[in-house]
Amino acid sequence: MPDTEKTDKIVAPIAPQGASAAPVAASPAEPTEPAFDTEEYERLLDMYDVSFRNFAEGEVVRGVVLRVSESEVIVDVGYKSEGVIALEEFRDETGQIVVKTGDSVDVLIEKTEDREGYVVLSKEKAEKMKVWDDVERAYQERRVVVGRVIERVKGGLAVDIGVRAFLPGSQVDVRPVRNLDALKGQELRMRVIKVNKKRGNIVLSRKAVLEEENAERKTQTLETLEEGKVLTGTVKNITEYGAFVDLGGIDGLLHITDMSWGRINHPSEVINVGDELRVVVLKFDRETERVSLGMKQLLADPWTTATIKYPVSVRVKGKVVSLTDYGAFVELEQGVEGLIHVSEMSWSKKVKHPSKLLTVGQEVECQVLGLDQEAHRISLGLKQVESNPWEQLAEKYPIGSKINGKVRNLTEFGAFVEVEEGIDGLIHISDLSWTKRVKHPSEILKKGDTVEAVVLNIDAENQRLSLGLKQLATDVWDDYFSHHKAGDIVEGKIVRLTTFGAFVELAEGVEGLVHVSELDEKRIERPEEHFKPGDVFPMKIIKVQEGEKKIGLSIRAVKSDEFQKDFQTYRESTGSERSTLGDVFRAAQAAAAAKDKQGEEEE
Repeated sequence: MPDTEKTDKIVAPIAPQGASAAPVAASPAEPTEPAFDTEEYERLLDMYDVSFRNFAEGEVVRGVVLRVSESEVIVDVGYKSEGVIALEEFRDETGQIVVKTGDSVDVLIEKTEDREGYVVLSKEKAEKMKVWDDVERAYQERRVVVGRVIERVKGGLAVDIGVRAFLPGSQVDVRPVRNLDALKGQELRMRVIKVNKKRGNIVLSRKAVLEEENAERKTQTLETLEEGKVLTGTVKNITEYGAFVDLGGIDGLLHITDMSWGRINHPSEVINVGDELRVVVLKFDRETERVSLGMKQLLADPWTTATIKYPVSVRVKGKVVSLTDYGAFVELEQGVEGLIHVSEMSWSKKVKHPSKLLTVGQEVECQVLGLDQEAHRISLGLKQVESNPWEQLAEKYPIGSKINGKVRNLTEFGAFVEVEEGIDGLIHISDLSWTKRVKHPSEILKKGDTVEAVVLNIDAENQRLSLGLKQLATDVWDDYFSHHKAGDIVEGKIVRLTTFGAFVELAEGVEGLVHVSELDEKRIERPEEHFKPGDVFPMKIIKVQEGEKKIGLSIRAVKSDEFQKDFQTYRESTGSERSTLGDVFRAAQAAAAAKDKQGEEEE
């Protein structure tokens, strides 16, 4: 038994009826009186019985802490003996003892008396019973309870509301929550939607509380919401195309293009879930309750001053923020970007892709080539900050000068020769030879050959350099024209036949055309039936076009000239000026007959 003060009453024994009582010493002067009042004794017994009559196992009563030892706490609950509770029930989460002598505590009577005569009490069970009562009242009264998330369990969360309760995943929020583990340790406001004390089952819903709160906030927000109004909201969710912002019971969409005047690859670069943002309502549809928000609109548009800051031809510095197949985007300031087209990156190099010269994040200096404020476009040039080698080319290589270069490429129309690093000149197929008819440049040149050529033309603006190979030698046409003119009789060899005539080689590299009408006095429909390549004829030059290097020839004219010569000789031999062409023909026929007869006689 514990050391507690108890009042001992001395009661005289009552002798049985018929027996003599033991002698008692008494003062002879005072009469003998009983040691206590019988009625008072009965009243005390009644009070003693009443004080313990209402105590029962499983009942919660209030007691006073009498003593705190190293392992237990002694509590007086007004019973005939004290109660004892393990000290561990009075430790908080940090392990500290939270009770002291004189404290009043609610305890559960588990047993009215154990082997040692103590009343078996429990503080924890008393608290749980009290909590269960509160939970049942909260369920009946639809009151909100506050609990702390303990851990994630199958299907939801375990929550401590004084006793362990279950919060289903579907009841955590008005929207599905992907990461329930993130709520661990948080205190939530919830409503009890199911309770079963016998089974120890409590089901909670946070969604119900949020829906009610959102409904109230939504009503208030809708009353004041209008386009152009500036509000403060909380970021609830982030997607690739933007973020949803809670404006107070209603969500608005903040699109990625309305977050900043500058370039943003993903909304998470500028905002995070839970951030409070100051936004402006761009569009509001009251029927569908859709709200479009803007954040950059609260700041000045940098393009309004772009024409002042970036006039054409000024040099600027910026950072490369993106590379594409056709160029590089350069950020001049937040919200203002310009494009360096791939054609504006180098004077001499043929840039196949911007990545060959630039990298993302690189600081570059460039020149403003053009600006369209309405379209928010700036054209930039990288090569313009360097000297143009094409402008110096004319000074280094004047027209008519000779250069040496390496053949870099052959095409059907000519050969490209590298004059300097990044500068190529074209030798057109027509400028390869004076005399040879070249069908493909590979007949004369090979890739990698070092050749000498003559500068024919320089177009610095269009970056074109024309070269010639045949110009290194004398033009055979000029030489031929210097020695021949229209009316001359020349000898030519047929090299090609066509339906309209025959091409004749007059000298090496010099050709002329005998039109079909000039082949013979008779009309010839098919020249190949009367002539063949390799035939040599005397012919007359009837037309000369030096600029176009064309010569017109006639075989028929030569024959006509010979006939006229013979006719004149006949006239002179007969001494008659009145001879006709018939006389000439007849004389010619008689001479031919006489010749034939002489031949027969000789045989």
